[in-house]
Amino acid sequence: MGRMRSDEPDEVSGDLPEYAERVLDVADLIPPGRVMAYGDIAEWLGEGGPRQVGRAMALYGGAVPWWRVVRSDGVLLSGHELEAVAHYREEATPLREASRGSEGHLPRLDMKRARWDGRPSETGTDFGTDTGDAAHI
Repeated sequence: MGRMRSDEPDEVSGDLPEYAERVLDVADLIPPGRVMAYGDIAEWLGEGGPRQVGRAMALYGGAVPWWRVVRSDGVLLSGHELEAVAHYREEATPLREASRGSEGHLPRLDMKRARWDGRPSETGTDFGTDTGDAAHI
């Protein structure tokens, strides 16, 4: 399978594990500028939990938009913050300004506005009616 970023395929068959393939399929569906939490994906699949989704993303998620699969609190992925912020800015993903006490003064995702529920919006835009630039950092 072409999605793997590591040389750690399923030891028996050499293929991507079925659960990981399903996780990556969901990650591919998330529109630009939107995110899903690890637990959201597990709930969507009806199987596993946030840790299982995180493991699948860590091992195999390099070829999908990994920055769209996030922690539920909006904290950026440790070690990949700068690369993720670049993607978020490019895609106009809603961000919250970093607090003065936050490490590195990095923004957080505005989960209330950025979270995607898997359904196309009724307005034809992914953000509904509020798409002002004020929340985009």
